[in-house]
Amino acid sequence: MLGSLLTLLLGMLSGCSQYSSSPGSVAFHNLTAKYNAYYIARFETELAERAMHKAYQDNYNQILPILMPLDSTLGISVRPQLENAIKKASIVAEKHQNSKWLDDSYTLIGKDRLYLGQYDDGVEALRYVFANGRDEDDKNTALIWLMRAYTQKGDYDNALDVAEYLRQQPLTKEATRDFYLAKAAVHQQQGEYLTAVAILEQAFPLLKRSPEKARLHYVAGQLYDRIGQYALAADHYRDVARNRPTYDLSFYAGMNSLQNRVLLDPKVDLTDVGFDKMLRDRKNNDLRDRIYYTMGLLAERRGRYPEAVGFLQKSVQVARANPEQIPYTYLELARINYDRLEDYETAQAYYDSALVTLPQQAEQYRIVSDRKKALDEFVTQISIVRTEDSLQALAQMNPAALERKLDAIIEEQEEEKRQLLLKAQEALAASNRPSASDIGTPFISGSERRWELYDPVMVNQGRVEFRRLWGNRPLEDNWRRANKENASFTASAQNPNLNAAVVPPENDLGLKAETTLAKGSEAWVTRRNGLLKNVPISEAAFSTSEKREEDALYRLGKIYRFDLKEPEKAVTTFTRLLKDFPKTAYREEIYYLIYLSLDENNKNRPLWKEKLLAEFPNSSYARLLNQAQLAQDDKGGTLGGGFAAKTYDSIYKLYTAGNYSEALAQVENALAQYRENPLVDKFALLRIFLVGKVRGRDAYLQAINEFIRLYPDSSLLPRVQEMLEVTGRASTRR
Repeated sequence: MLGSLLTLLLGMLSGCSQYSSSPGSVAFHNLTAKYNAYYIARFETELAERAMHKAYQDNYNQILPILMPLDSTLGISVRPQLENAIKKASIVAEKHQNSKWLDDSYTLIGKDRLYLGQYDDGVEALRYVFANGRDEDDKNTALIWLMRAYTQKGDYDNALDVAEYLRQQPLTKEATRDFYLAKAAVHQQQGEYLTAVAILEQAFPLLKRSPEKARLHYVAGQLYDRIGQYALAADHYRDVARNRPTYDLSFYAGMNSLQNRVLLDPKVDLTDVGFDKMLRDRKNNDLRDRIYYTMGLLAERRGRYPEAVGFLQKSVQVARANPEQIPYTYLELARINYDRLEDYETAQAYYDSALVTLPQQAEQYRIVSDRKKALDEFVTQISIVRTEDSLQALAQMNPAALERKLDAIIEEQEEEKRQLLLKAQEALAASNRPSASDIGTPFISGSERRWELYDPVMVNQGRVEFRRLWGNRPLEDNWRRANKENASFTASAQNPNLNAAVVPPENDLGLKAETTLAKGSEAWVTRRNGLLKNVPISEAAFSTSEKREEDALYRLGKIYRFDLKEPEKAVTTFTRLLKDFPKTAYREEIYYLIYLSLDENNKNRPLWKEKLLAEFPNSSYARLLNQAQLAQDDKGGTLGGGFAAKTYDSIYKLYTAGNYSEALAQVENALAQYRENPLVDKFALLRIFLVGKVRGRDAYLQAINEFIRLYPDSSLLPRVQEMLEVTGRASTRR
């Protein structure tokens, strides 16, 4: 009897083996896997996901990502839950091999490892499900997460390969929704906004009314905005309010909708939009900076630029709880000052301030960084042009008129000093009053007042004003000594305010800036004589001034052409150089650069080519034009290849001779001319070296990464990757 019981018990235990395929064993392991290990693992994962979604902050100044990034920094705060979920899900793999929840557990492990930043382990788990899974729906779910992993790492080719496979599979409604969102995210990451929003549109019917659906409508509106479809964008911004959005999301959708309303209907009266009511609403206290920012954008679109600048400055001043808005406001201020007002010094200061707080992962960061570097040199050169213009205008006056002009300049300078001193005294008196916090300034009032050194707007204004009065001086002791050369030459020859071009900060007696001079006094005469020394009265001094202006105009034109990517302004600058200095030594290069800068349909373009070939038939630029024409006529045949090789040799000779700027200009033109030629990767490699010589380390690294992205099949790729590794090691050692 006892033996029979033992035999029965052993049979039951063996029947529950995780390797058994009997119905009883499978049912047992399905039950114990689902309601023990897998249930706890899924519950812990859901808790972690809710916590990460709550912690994740959307940056409404950028296009929001369709899916929350798989950011390991978010996973750190919920590491215990994720690690416990992995531990519990692993029990299914260890003890319930015949369970139908095995595939789900491996997918859960893959997701949680991706959340923790363990990319390779997560991908391996998801690939295992695809290779060994028994349920097709589970395999498809794992592949969707594999798409997200590839997208996060920038491996778009593999992500799209997975998407193409999934497109041909029968998917459940939930999987179809997740597939559309994952595929739209791939195209969004690649900058293919039209494709991304078209796929996103297919996902909306599969989404339930929820804050997440409201957020996706907002993303769709942003994508339509980016491709210029403002009416479709407005439709999605309205849909945000119908899907239980958060207050912030509803607010930003309303702001964007207002901008689109002005774009679609230029007759809209901005005073009737309701900004005053929004500013008075206490719920918007933390969002007032965005309201002023929107007001600034709308005023700028109506051509009211000073008003736009005022609103944007106000946005910065009230940005207390929302500091992440500040760099984007600075960017708009810089853009308006650069594009609309052509105040390059102020634009440079705002770009500088924006870079301090702009996140490096922002899509504008590289563009802003490049423009800021270009503007640094641009401001230097344009200051030289304005200075020499002003000084040459003074030099052409008769002695009596020049003396009167210098007296007027001194009077104006003294008045400016008096006003500055008065403002400083008022500020000092205000700071000593018991209720100083209630005292307003021209830009800040009441409780919004901040100490000036914490206010980047006022710091920028002070920096610009200092440069205007004192010049771009080095940081050193005794900077106001009279024997320091005055470099602040910013006035225009047509502008009566020429004091910055000729006025030194002090006279030869060391008079302090706040001291008022009496007209006709000895100190006054000494100051006037000091100014006179800066005026190029002699023929030699006048020639030197003209040479400085000629060189500065040449450099300005190249900055417009290559750094700021503004060919029209480059042509205008080069044309002025040729008009003012018809015998300039830069003529052949200028002819060539004007020819390249003009649009192909411009009727004047062939004239510059004819001038170059007529005046400099044997120059390297003329040969480049002839070779390009022959290559174009040959349409990429062997002749074109031969000319590409000759072009490469000529550019390489310039490189070895140390003529880096000219070589860089030619190699960039050759890359466009021979983009279908087998030698194009050699041109691109040479460009990397030239960029490093001319534009510095950051541009060098960018050129390397562009090569890797554009020429993945090049035989030169290993060499370029080695260059990248060497540069990285050198940076680490530093």
